[in-house]
Amino acid sequence: MKRDQLPPYALTMGMTFAGIVDDIPVIAMDFAERALGRPGFLHGGAIGSLLETAGFAALAADLARRGVEAHIKPININIEYLRSGLPEPIFAVGNVLRAGRRVANVQVEAWQGDRTRPVASCWMNIQLLPVMD
Repeated sequence: MKRDQLPPYALTMGMTFAGIVDDIPVIAMDFAERALGRPGFLHGGAIGSLLETAGFAALAADLARRGVEAHIKPININIEYLRSGLPEPIFAVGNVLRAGRRVANVQVEAWQGDRTRPVASCWMNIQLLPVMD
């Protein structure tokens, strides 16, 4: 994923770039029927896809800043749901803890209204593959 471009699935889910925090993109998703779980709440899968998208965006921004070209492939994602997603916009931002030559570790948090009260968080391990010309 390029820093300024979201994949089709993210666009279908209503995700957008909401700004930049410490040179890392913040991803937002509006509350809509397409992301509905039980009545009046966001679906956990929609929250998970937002976390994943924000993690990839953070890693893409980090790699671009360092001038590194790599294909990113998820190894595993561990999501922690901390509270219910309410009928309002939700935001997520990633933090690249380490990006080596072959593996990156990213932590992501999602929140609604108050960033100090996360709705969910996740840890991602991502394989970095060389770009072949």
